[in-house]
Formats: sequence, structure tokens, C-alpha cells
Amino acid sequence: MLKAKILFVGPCESGKTVLANFLTESSDITEYNPTQGVRFESCWPALMKDSHGVVIVFNADIPSHLKEIETWYSCFVQQQFLQNTQCLLIAHHKPGSGSDKDNPALAPPLNKLKLVHSNLEDDPEEIRMEFIKYLRSIINSVSESRDREEMSIIT
Repeated sequence: MLKAKILFVGPCESGKTVLANFLTESSDITEYNPTQGVRFESCWPALMKDSHGVVIVFNADIPSHLKEIETWYSCFVQQQFLQNTQCLLIAHHKPGSGSDKDNPALAPPLNKLKLVHSNLEDDPEEIRMEFIKYLRSIINSVSESRDREEMSIIT
């Protein structure tokens, strides 16, 4: 069985836990309960070790999040030498926010990433399908990498 390590990162109060619980079907709860996430950069290398992908979640309604996700991208994608295809950017819209799905003005290189809008109140299945597509591409990448490694051992 193939296993893939996918990290959910992003600014505080962006919806990481709610999305992760929804996508893994761990919980039907969609209300905000602050988590005690890892806020210490000294722990990040241990978290990043052997990761296959990164999902950067942000709240598009909070202007400071657009700047913060640049740091998350730099630390969790660029410094780990992950490809842009291994990264998914989710603009999470909280229930009742009344947000539209206009694409936010993302700075390079974030503007080259796959951007998905998430609203668990209006269309939860859309985000689930987009995440499944992303996960399939990660699994294919892991499988191809494993096959290459096995072939190099054989030859």
C-alpha cells in the first residue's frame, strides 16, 4: 500500500483543521474551534521530513493572509524542493462570510499554483473532488518515484 504525507499549512484561523477533518471524513463539525497547531518554526523541519505534498490554506477575506502564505510557500514548498504540482492552494471561505469566489491577487510564484475555492456551506463536494484529484496526482508521483527507485536497484 502506498502512503503519502500531505501537510496542511497556513495562517491561523484559515480553516486548516475544518478542511482536513472534512476531507478525511473525521468530523462533520464545521464550526471554528482554535487548534494548538505547531507555531514554532524550530519544529517545522521535523514536520516536513518525507512529505510528498503541501496544501496551503488561507482565508481570502483576511488581507494579511495573502502576504502570510508567501512565507508558508517559501518554507514548506521551496525550501523542501517540492514542485508546484505537489502544492495545492485553497482559498477557504468560512460559512456566512458572503464571500465571492473572485481569484485573489497572488504574488509570484503563488500565482502559478492550482487555486481552489472552498466553501463547506455552499458546495462541499466541489472541494472534496478537487482534493481527490490533487491526491491522485501525489499518489501517481509517489508510485513513479518508487518504481524508478526499484529499477535503479535492479539495474
